[in-house]
Amino acid sequence: MARLPIYLRALSALVEDNIGTCSSEDLATATGVNSAKLRKDLSYLGSYGTRGVGYDVDYLRYQIAREVGLTQDWPVIIVGIGNLGHALANYSGFRSRGFRVVALLDAAPEFKDTEVAGLPVRPFVELEEIVRAQSVSIGVISTPAQAAQDVADRMVGAGITSILNFAPTVLSVPEGVDVRKVDLSIELQILAYHEQRKAEVAP
Repeated sequence: MARLPIYLRALSALVEDNIGTCSSEDLATATGVNSAKLRKDLSYLGSYGTRGVGYDVDYLRYQIAREVGLTQDWPVIIVGIGNLGHALANYSGFRSRGFRVVALLDAAPEFKDTEVAGLPVRPFVELEEIVRAQSVSIGVISTPAQAAQDVADRMVGAGITSILNFAPTVLSVPEGVDVRKVDLSIELQILAYHEQRKAEVAP
């Protein structure tokens, strides 16, 4: 599942370049995945390749998008409109990949009557009303760590069942609620570890 969006991104780039077919080797190179692993992944979705020809790029893209759930429009809310929240609200990749940001929320009074990326920043107390009116099931948390659990609790109580968490903390949620955590500092620490290992073995 974690690799399907990577395949989808590569296939979308091929479509934009007007490439109609591609081999598993070409797609593997574009995604940085072993070609045998790629073929095995795609075999779980069905038999979409033709021996000697390869994959129909547009058709395979549609099938993966359907499997991932991107053949429909997903309304999303973002809570926490600091620097990171601003960046997320302005990220054009959400809409192009099937996600529509329907509301921005923040509890800070200084955001009252402000607008980000063409959307008004609304008070956090309106969360439940917005979730109900827009049928939102996906929420993004970009608040400071100390506020994240309270925000998650409110989201879950309002009916949100999937959370993308950018706050540097672990969230506790009930069974049936999915959380994906994005911690940029951890990713940098992993890179620092690899750089240190390289330095140790360098001549």
